[in-house]
Amino acid sequence: MQKRQKQGNLLRMKRKNVRTDVITPKGFLFSAVEAAIKKPGRKDLALIYSEKEAVMSGMFTSNNVKAAPVKLDMKRIKTGKGQAIVVNSGNANACSGEQGMKDALEMTGLIAEGLKLVRGSVYACSTGVIGTRMPMERIRGKIPGLIAGLEKGTIPDAAAAIMTTDTFPKMVSRRVRVGNETGAITGICKGAGMICPNMATMLCFILTDLGIEKPALDRALREAVTPSFNKITIDGDMSTNDTVLIMANGMAGNRTVKNGSKSFKAFSSALSEVTGELSRLIVKDGEGATKLVEIMVKNARNRQDAENAAFAVANSLLVKTAIYGNDANWGRIMAALGYSGIPMDEEKTDIYFGRIKVVKNGISAGKDREAAEVLRDREISIVIDLHAGKASSTVLTCDLTEGYVRINAEYRT
Repeated sequence: MQKRQKQGNLLRMKRKNVRTDVITPKGFLFSAVEAAIKKPGRKDLALIYSEKEAVMSGMFTSNNVKAAPVKLDMKRIKTGKGQAIVVNSGNANACSGEQGMKDALEMTGLIAEGLKLVRGSVYACSTGVIGTRMPMERIRGKIPGLIAGLEKGTIPDAAAAIMTTDTFPKMVSRRVRVGNETGAITGICKGAGMICPNMATMLCFILTDLGIEKPALDRALREAVTPSFNKITIDGDMSTNDTVLIMANGMAGNRTVKNGSKSFKAFSSALSEVTGELSRLIVKDGEGATKLVEIMVKNARNRQDAENAAFAVANSLLVKTAIYGNDANWGRIMAALGYSGIPMDEEKTDIYFGRIKVVKNGISAGKDREAAEVLRDREISIVIDLHAGKASSTVLTCDLTEGYVRINAEYRT
């Protein structure tokens, strides 16, 4: 009973992250329906549509095993244009052979036909169980209703429909002034497990009514993803379906944003804020997680060393379980640094839990009890000072609990 109460309280706390101030950029419509793709009782098929053809950019998983919709989108994004995205949850359409590509093509084809669009202007994304056929017999019958629902659907509808093990929809908006016009950038994403970088680590759709040229959009997205989605880890597992797509339809009426301009800086900064906040929401919602943990490595020889060290600590199961148990076991952090592959001198290394220095010059500072109190917070900062240079890197992670094991042990059942 106590365990169920704890899980219920955690779910309610996570639901408090739901945003109610999300902005709908001009010219974008949304819809979501229930297709019972994995199980009935929730909307699991979503559509995002731009009334005007949009400039598009994307980033995709670096996993050698790529889902059929990822392969399809990687081809279509080369045009730099698009007008719709159809997304399903419950089935990844990965490791599904030639039929998987046929299913992805059919889904986009049905949307294109219903909206009278060029077939290549529709993108597909999927998330869910790997290795099972798409239930196209159920999806086909829901496409007409999905298209008809565009007149009354909302961004929250789409954000909820793309969730799998997420406990709340993730949505972030920013307003941006470009010249005499003000536009909006809004992002939605899903992700709670199989979160580890080298691309984007989840599904994310970013929409803006600002006009921006293709090279500038590519650059802004790349610069936004690198310090946000590529600097988070929940479980060290990378998905086959990771995708970030951004659509810019220009309906705000601004002068087109160009690379290197003052307006580009404003656009890029706002986009980075959106991806940064979304990445924090993903880690907060880590499967079974109770704590958001920021790992910062500073004064490393170079940025790569700092990043390697930070990820070694962030992905350590022993570190993550110690944090869950409020155990300031800094020895596990030191061990992770030692196997991270970077040159380091333990006798120069300091470690902080919050503001509490637990390690000075490689040995205990006698503050373990005070550090354990820091670990009781919902958001925790761990700082590692290598005293080896001037580079730094920050990675977001979470604790590891029984809940993660339960969710993933029962994922297909």
